Amino acid sequence: MSTTPGGSGKHKKSGSLTIGFSQATQQSPFYVQLRQGARKAADKAGAKLYFADAGGDVTKQNNDIQDLITRGVDVLLVNPVDPKGVKAGLAAAKSAGVPVVTVDRPVPTGAVAQVGRDNKKMGRLVGEKVAEELGAAGGKIIEIKGDAGGAVARDRSAGFHQAVAGNKKIRIVSGPYCDYIRSKAVTAMQDLLQTNPDVKAVYAHNDDMALGALQVLKENGRTDVKVAGVDGLMDAVKAIDQHGPYLATALNDPISLGRAAVDTAKDVADGKKVASTIDAGTALIDRDNAKSYVGTTTFALADTK
Repeated sequence: MSTTPGGSGKHKKSGSLTIGFSQATQQSPFYVQLRQGARKAADKAGAKLYFADAGGDVTKQNNDIQDLITRGVDVLLVNPVDPKGVKAGLAAAKSAGVPVVTVDRPVPTGAVAQVGRDNKKMGRLVGEKVAEELGAAGGKIIEIKGDAGGAVARDRSAGFHQAVAGNKKIRIVSGPYCDYIRSKAVTAMQDLLQTNPDVKAVYAHNDDMALGALQVLKENGRTDVKVAGVDGLMDAVKAIDQHGPYLATALNDPISLGRAAVDTAKDVADGKKVASTIDAGTALIDRDNAKSYVGTTTFALADTK
């Protein structure tokens, strides 16, 4: 894996590291927890963390990045609304000499490092479990997607499609982009169920949307339809442990991801060489191991086992 030199470590002269965190949204529990994980890690490191919520608006995010630069941050963490649309903000950071570390969602250029997880692997792990459950008979799968143009949604889709491709009797129906928000998935699933009454399974790009789909299925008496998601949201993990329609999810602990992002930002500011891509790791959570992940946290923890 290639490495990239970090910053100059100038923060040491003032004795305090200042990190800016521009986040895409707080409308998903994953991103709320990602922020909390970063905050805890920054506090532990004795660093200041300035936070900005773009609210899903890339124009606001570019302005947020400029504001954080003005506040004199040493390093920027950026969770982009749109990988290409945030180009102006990244250019401003480069002009100001502020290194950028992207979190969860990568950008084509402009970052010294990307901290995230292998989303294609997540989709593949979940897809393998769904294909196993459907068996040789196959059937129709509804896919509820994340964000249009996003690398996370693209990879979670690609990995899943790759996993089920071996069974020619499996047909995937492409649902709308619901931006990882449960309420949008509920609305989408109501329509999708009406037009696809023969559905056998639902795969959503995150557990929040999958739980929205499950809600609609239950309201319509369709507990025969299997459901799977990604992220290890605790409500999903508990549903899996109950051996109901929810089959599987993939571990994506946002607390540990936030910690890894801050640790990387600190290394960059210290002038250390960092890997251009830092994989925080994942694992399948299914009926065989869900019990070991059940807890009181919002998401299953990566260090449970």
